[in-house]
Amino acid sequence: LIFFLIAFSFKTDKVTDLSYSLSFFILSPVLLLASGSGFVLQQLVLALAIMLWAFRLGFYLFARILITGTDERFDDKRNNPVNLIRFWLLQTIAVWIIMLPFSLFLTRRNITTQSLFMYFGFALFLLGFLIEAISDSQKFRFKRNLKNKGLWMQEGLWKYSRHPNYFGEILLWWGLFIVVLPFLSGLSFLTILGPVSITLLLLFVSGIPLLEKGADKKYGDNPQYIAYREKTSLLIPLPQKSGDSGK
Repeated sequence: LIFFLIAFSFKTDKVTDLSYSLSFFILSPVLLLASGSGFVLQQLVLALAIMLWAFRLGFYLFARILITGTDERFDDKRNNPVNLIRFWLLQTIAVWIIMLPFSLFLTRRNITTQSLFMYFGFALFLLGFLIEAISDSQKFRFKRNLKNKGLWMQEGLWKYSRHPNYFGEILLWWGLFIVVLPFLSGLSFLTILGPVSITLLLLFVSGIPLLEKGADKKYGDNPQYIAYREKTSLLIPLPQKSGDSGK
């Protein structure tokens, strides 16, 4: 609500993604400490993992918007309070849903560490975190290079996936869900809605569809871009299909 008031009052896009990341960053330690002491190492590491992800993403997105100035996603919302508050409400609900399994886990006490799930889940988280961070960094440097103006990103991890950052994002949330999986039972299994929701959002709602539509509009008449799109995996990093897509 505080960040919404700032965004609406100053008609700025600069705090939108920052507020999203800060929500996770603040929620994790608050939830961990909400039930007092007695939490185990697995819970502490999970809270720190979410905070690490939130800090990295928030810092990156905030630095990016400071440079670009505006976010075209909000062209129809910036001066429309109804559209803006609708987006803000949906973002708030998204944070709550994504955090469901972790809210439940972080507030539990008297649990026993499950090493196998813990190691495997945190390994997937780390892999997803690195993929997301590296791909974001690669694209940021590419966009900052004036020589690449008018070109699309297809270097580094982007040679093997058109959206490697989203693949990393999805992977890390499923990794963290695996960490808490042994502690779910009965209706608490419904908290799988957390990783399912972020997966569906990125695949079908606010992630890939918007970027694909924008790229097709910008480069859709370029045969080299069409070749890149046809030969490159949409999400999962895979070797390109035979042929040279070029730039």
